[in-house]
Amino acid sequence: MDSFSRPDVEEIVIMSSSQIGKTELLMNIIGFHIHYDPCSILCIQPTLQMAGTFSKNRIAPMIRDSEALTERVQPARSRDSNNTIYAKSFTGGSLDLVGSNSASSVSSRPIRILLCDEVDRYSTQGTVEGDIISLGMRRTSNFYNRKIALVSTPTVKGSSRIEEAYEASDQRKYYVPCGECGHFQIMEWKNVYWNKGKTQDAVYTCSECGSAWDDSQRLAAIRKGVWKAGSNFNGTAGFWINGLYSTFTSLSEAVDLFLSSKDLPEKLKVFTNTFLAESWEETGEKINDYQLKERAEDYDGVPRDVVLITAGVDVQDDRLEITTAGYTRDEQVYILDHKIIYGDPSGTELWSELDTLLLEKYPHPSGIDLGIKSTCVDSGGHHTNSVYSFCKQRMSRRVYAIKGVGGKDRAMVGRPSKSNIGRVNLYPLGSDTLKNHVYGRLNIEDGAGSIHFPKHLDDEYFAQLTSEERVTRFVRGVKRSEWVTKRKRNEAWDCLCYAYAAYALLNVNLRILHEKLNRASQEKKEPEKKKQMRPLRRGSKWMDI
Repeated sequence: MDSFSRPDVEEIVIMSSSQIGKTELLMNIIGFHIHYDPCSILCIQPTLQMAGTFSKNRIAPMIRDSEALTERVQPARSRDSNNTIYAKSFTGGSLDLVGSNSASSVSSRPIRILLCDEVDRYSTQGTVEGDIISLGMRRTSNFYNRKIALVSTPTVKGSSRIEEAYEASDQRKYYVPCGECGHFQIMEWKNVYWNKGKTQDAVYTCSECGSAWDDSQRLAAIRKGVWKAGSNFNGTAGFWINGLYSTFTSLSEAVDLFLSSKDLPEKLKVFTNTFLAESWEETGEKINDYQLKERAEDYDGVPRDVVLITAGVDVQDDRLEITTAGYTRDEQVYILDHKIIYGDPSGTELWSELDTLLLEKYPHPSGIDLGIKSTCVDSGGHHTNSVYSFCKQRMSRRVYAIKGVGGKDRAMVGRPSKSNIGRVNLYPLGSDTLKNHVYGRLNIEDGAGSIHFPKHLDDEYFAQLTSEERVTRFVRGVKRSEWVTKRKRNEAWDCLCYAYAAYALLNVNLRILHEKLNRASQEKKEPEKKKQMRPLRRGSKWMDI
C-alpha cells in the first residue's frame, strides 16, 4: 500500500498465499481513490460471476459502512443511480468490475488505476486484441500517474503469470529477526518441525542458531520484519509472502494442512500454491511407456485392498474399449483389465455385450463379490445417439454419458445437462483438469495415489497411455499449457481418464467402504450359530428356541 502511493512505482505485483490480505489491500486502494483521489478504476476478476460476487460481498458493504464513501457513491436502490453491481460512479471518477472472460468490456475506456485480482485464474483464451491484462494496461497509457496492480496465488511453474510478473520486478521478500540471535531471515517451510502425532507442538526454527519459536514468538518476529528487495528496482515493486507469515493460521494448523495433503499430488499442489505461495512444478512431463510396463505387477483378479470398482468406455466406429479399475482406501488405483469388443455401435448387439460386461461380478479375496459401481461412456465422438440411449436406460446403475470440455480450471466433473437430443443427463468433464490429475498419478510409483498395472496388458496398452503430452504455447499473447496427441491411438488413455471420472462422480469415502467390506467379510466367515432346541416339557405346548 505504501508502494501504491509512491510516484516512482508504476506497477505492484503480489505473489502470496491465500487469505493473507490481498483483497483487503485492493479494497483499501479503491476506497482511497473514491474518497481522496477520484479517478477511473478498473478491477478485473477471473470471471464475470466472481466480479459480481466481489462487488456485492466486499465493495457494497465497504461503501455502506464507511460514511465518507456513502456520501460519494449513490445508493443502488436509487432509480436514477449510477451505482450498479458492475459499475459505480462517483464525483470525479468511476469503478468498473469485469471478468477476464469478458474482455470486450475493457475496450474504449481510459483507465488510470488497473487492479487485477487472481491473475493466474484468468481466462487463457484471450481476444483478437490480446489478453485482458495487456488490453487493460494499454488503456492506462494516457495517464502519467497510472497504477497497475497484479495480485494472485501462483499455479503451475512455467505458465504462472504472477510468477512471471514477480520475477520481472524487484522481488521483495519479508525478512523477520530471530528473538535469540537477531538474524533476519525469510520464513520457509523446511524450518518447521513437529513430533509425529503431536502437531500441536509444532515450532519454527531459526535458520541461523536453530532456536525454536512457538506461535507467540513467530508473531513477535513478524511484527519486527522488513521488506528487502532481491533485484534492482525498475518501476515495478514485487512482493512475495507465504502462509507462515499469517497471523490467522497457527503452526499446528499449517502442519495439519500439510499432513492431509502430502500423499496426493493434487492436494499437495493446492498446499504449495495457496499456503507456500510457490508455483507447482510438474514432474515427469513425458512418461516413458517402457518404464510404465516395467512397473507392471503380477496380480490376477481383484487385489485384497481394493474396495470399489469403476469403468470407463471409449466408443469407436467399429468397437468399444473398456477399462475397469479398482480403488483402495488410500486412493491407489489397480487397473483390473482393458477389453476390446468389436462390432457395430449403431446396432444393439455390441451394446448388449457391453451391458453383460458391466454386470459382471468380481470375486474379492475377502469372499465378497464386487460389482462395477459407476461407468462413464464417452459421447463426444462416435455414435452419440447410441450412447445416449444406452446410458439413459441404465441411470439407476450409475452408467453416465460424458463429454470432454476444454478450458483452464474447469471442474473435473461438472453439473449434468439435459440439453441434448437424447434428453439424458450429460456430464461435462474438464479435460485438462482430469488429464493433469491422472497424469500426475502415473508419476507416483508406489503408495497413496499410485496407479498399478497387471502384467497381462500388452505393449500397445502402455504406448496408448503415453500417447499425449502437455506442452506450453503462446495463444494471442497468453502463455497456455495444453495437451497434444503424439500418436493416433489413445483409447487406453481416454478409458483410464473416464474410469477415474466415474470414481469422482461417486464422491465416496473409500475409508468407510474399506471398513464396511471388512465387516461384511468378517460376518460371512463366522459360522452361523446353530439353533438349539430344548425338548418339550411334559404338559407344555411350547418350546424354547
